[in-house]
Order: sequence, then C-alpha cells, then structure tokens
Amino acid sequence: MARSRGVALNATLIVIAQSTQAIAIGAIALFLPLIRSDLGLTFTQAGLLAAVATLSYALMQVPAGVLADRVSPKTLFVVGVAGANALAILFALANDFVLMLVIQAVAGIFRAAMFIPGMLLMTRHFSEKRRATAMGLFVAGGFTSNIVINLIGPLLVGPLGWQGVIVASSVVGLLFGAVLWFVGDDAPHHEADAPAPTRWVWRTPAWWLLGVIQFARLTAVSGFGLWLPAFLIDERGIPLASAGLIVAVSAAITAPSNIGGGILSDRLGRPLLVIAVSLIALTALFSLAGQIASIPVLLVVMGLIAVFIQLYFGPLFAIPRQLFGPGLAGLSSGFGNFVANLGGFSSAFVLGVLKDATGDFTAGFYYLAAVALVGAVAALVLWRQPLPRPSG
Repeated sequence: MARSRGVALNATLIVIAQSTQAIAIGAIALFLPLIRSDLGLTFTQAGLLAAVATLSYALMQVPAGVLADRVSPKTLFVVGVAGANALAILFALANDFVLMLVIQAVAGIFRAAMFIPGMLLMTRHFSEKRRATAMGLFVAGGFTSNIVINLIGPLLVGPLGWQGVIVASSVVGLLFGAVLWFVGDDAPHHEADAPAPTRWVWRTPAWWLLGVIQFARLTAVSGFGLWLPAFLIDERGIPLASAGLIVAVSAAITAPSNIGGGILSDRLGRPLLVIAVSLIALTALFSLAGQIASIPVLLVVMGLIAVFIQLYFGPLFAIPRQLFGPGLAGLSSGFGNFVANLGGFSSAFVLGVLKDATGDFTAGFYYLAAVALVGAVAALVLWRQPLPRPSG
C-alpha cells in the first residue's frame, strides 16, 4: 500500500465524499413540496419516495457490514459513492413515480455500501480511544452538507429547478469519489480486526437492546429530517427560502452536537448516559412540537431537537465494538444500522400516512416521541445488563 497521507487528509476525503450523497437526500426533503406539486403526489406517496430507499438501505446493512469485515472498506465505499450519486442523477431526470421508486430502491443498496465501510474506514484511521469521536465526525459531514443544500438550494431552484440542483450536487459527489479513490489511503490493517465468531451475539440481550435504541435513533432522525421542511411550509405557512434557512440552522446545530457527543462520551466514559439523556429529552420535545402555535417558541424547540437528535450517534456506534470486539465491528454496525433504517423507513412512511389521515403532523410528532421513549427505556435496561462474554 502507498505511504499513508495522514489522518487529517484521509478523514477529510472520507467526510467530503460521504457528505455529497447527503446533499441529494437533503434536496429531496427540502423540495418535497415542489416534487409533490410537479408529480401530483399525496403525502403518503411522497413519503414512500424516501421510505423505499431507506428500506433497501436497511436490508443491505448486514451484508455490507459482513463484506466490510472481509474486503477493502475503501473499495466498497467508493463503489457506493459512485452508485448513489449516479442514481441520484437518474432520479432527478425521471418524471414517472414508479420509475423514481425503482431508482430510489436501487440507490439504497449503494448507500449501504457507503455507510458501514465508510465508518470502518474512518475509525481505523483513529486510535481506539477516539472511536466515538471518529464516528461522530464521519456523520457530521452529512449534516454540514444539509446546511449547504438548505442555504443555497432555494437560491438555485429558480434557475436550475429542483432537478438541476440534485444533478449538480451529484456530479460533485462523483468527482470527490474519484479523488478519494486515487488520493486516499485504505484502512490500516489491525490484527485485532480479523473476523470473529458471530453466533453467540444473537443470544445476547445487549445485542437486541442496542437494536431497539438504533431503531429509535433513525426513526427520529429520518422523520424529523424528511418532514421538517413540509411541516414548516405546508402547515406553518413559512416560505421555501425561510424554511431552508431554518433547516440549515438545525443542521448547523446538529453537526457540532454530533461531534461533541462523541468527545463527551470518550471523556466521561459513560456512553449510555449520553444516550439515555438524549432520548429522554427527545421524548419531551417531540411531544410538544406539534402543539406549539408560536413560531419563535417552535423554533426554540426545533433547535433543542437538533441538539439531541444525533448527540449520541458516536457513543451508540462505539458501544458494540467495546462489548463484542473489533472482529465483529462490521457485523455489529451493519445490524445496528439495519434496525435503525427500519425505524427510518417507518417514520418516513408513517408520518406521511398520518398527515394524510389527520390533516396535520401532530400525530406524527407523537409517534416520534413514543419511539424515543422506548429507546430511552432500552438504554436504561442496557445500563443494568452484565457485560456479554463470547461463547461458542
């Protein structure tokens, strides 16, 4: 392998390459009212456009994790970057709902090739004591790209249309994928990262409790992230540019919170404390969100949700490595993200169905609050669990 170019350069390339596909996802959420209008979609159909990609993404998490334990994470990651961005271009150029559903379903497969391999690629460039920090940094890039698309998207949608914005951002993603392939280093090999026996973890309560927490995590993230622009525009009457600014500020709060949660967890050595406090706070905030009439108060609540919604990402993905060992890093991350994306699928779809059924997003916010509460209970139960031990 070529001489390592250093942690800073490799981390930067990984974060930027991972972030570009998040721009297309953020654009779909921001422009969902326009997409609905252009295609004549119901809220349920619009939610399905996002949900189908999340479902295929979820189904590929364990296979992607197993592959990442056995082959080059860099290769899988770059393939994912190329496929996800190419399919985003096709999505923007399509004008048939069924075809767009098919494209989104296939795109979810390539996005799965990005997440677990990319996270392993990132964490292996960092020391063992900085794993949670590395994981928080990896995902924070996605929120940074969310800031970009929500700030400049409303300015570009006039001359380019929502289709042109997605195509332009995806071309940038393809370029950065190529730069990573030719300039970036593969993950350093660690003897401890060799594949390990897997059957024993499926009998471990901690394995399933972490799955419940992951389900709650992405239920909140996907439901809030996908439907926030529609909630602000369609239900609160806020213009597209102003809604984009609000979403951008939300992402600007979440990005450092994501990194800060990893640093806090590493310093305290209490990842479950960070997780439990975050989920309890989200339970309360989502319970209030749909009831608030005052826009200034609503914005404060949205800002607080942005603080807690990914504060515990790094700790949550660091715990399986501590409990089950580095040899199962790919499988444990893949399983966790599989369950998480089942939650993401549920919120993307259920909130659209509830909006069509009730006429507003209040019931949807209650759904997010209920799932966050279940996740908080799982975290508290896990806190009292004895540490798992490998067995035949």
